[in-house]
Amino acid sequence: MPARPLVMFPDPRLRLRAAPVEQFDKALEILAQDLMDTVVAAPAIGLSACHIGVQQRLVAIRMADDALMRLYVNPQILWTSPETRREQEGSVSMPGITEEVERPARIGLTWNTLSGSEERAEADGFLAVVLQHEIDQLDGIFWLDRLSRLKRERAIRRYEKSRRTGR
Repeated sequence: MPARPLVMFPDPRLRLRAAPVEQFDKALEILAQDLMDTVVAAPAIGLSACHIGVQQRLVAIRMADDALMRLYVNPQILWTSPETRREQEGSVSMPGITEEVERPARIGLTWNTLSGSEERAEADGFLAVVLQHEIDQLDGIFWLDRLSRLKRERAIRRYEKSRRTGR
């Protein structure tokens, strides 16, 4: 299956809320494989289907080069911890730009597998941050929205400058 082209900032599709997956069929398996191939090709830690222009609630995450790819269909955060952590975040849809974002350090979540069965788990640390980042994207919240207005505007200016200069 091929890696798909990425949707690049400021494409308005990055601000759309993804629809729940309702059909757990061969088409979903093909989309999941394409998303996983795109994670590897990008390279990225995680991608939502929105990043490849498909407005469905599907996320692929690969925490390390040799790690198992994790798929989350219709992921939902059930709870968040009061403790937070700060991590550098960015997006393959806005390459070269990162900023520190504060998020809950632990989450509880539910999701479906590719076959439709429901799973529940807790995540902490960096995995919790990545999951929140990708679920935000499914909700039409681009990572920049988690920044102060000043940091957001500065990041956008840096990105526009990098696109103009090719760096």
